[in-house]
Amino acid sequence: MRKWFAISAVIVALDLYTKFLIQQAFSYGDHLFVTSFFDLVRYHNEGAAFSFLANAGGWQKFFFSGVSLIAIVVISYLLYKYRTEKLFCLGLALVLGGAIGNLYDRLTLGYVVDFLYFHYQNFAWPAFNVADSAICIGVGLLLLDSFKKPQHLKSA
Repeated sequence: MRKWFAISAVIVALDLYTKFLIQQAFSYGDHLFVTSFFDLVRYHNEGAAFSFLANAGGWQKFFFSGVSLIAIVVISYLLYKYRTEKLFCLGLALVLGGAIGNLYDRLTLGYVVDFLYFHYQNFAWPAFNVADSAICIGVGLLLLDSFKKPQHLKSA
């Protein structure tokens, strides 16, 4: 169990540290050109993924905080119950770390700090952060794990 929570803690630490660095170096809306397809930016996301419900009037902060808290409890239970399932638990640990990182921002700042901005010509991906990346990778691992053959069918 400790290793899964340790992975989550590393994600939280990386997320909060990188957001701190961005907040120290950038004002809201600043862009730093890095490559032809990547910029560092400072955006504030008051909604969920891709700024979903960002302009909903403020209630969304409490809603998404509640959803995050429920997810943290459920994921912690699943990590305990399936602690020997390595791929499944790694995915859960990444999602847990990302959820905690973004929840911290939401509770302390009222928004989530996003700073990684990828684009190509007229196409752009919404800015995101380390927590968002961990959540996406974690969900990908959970999907990959779902395709594994169930244990009771392996001997058949």
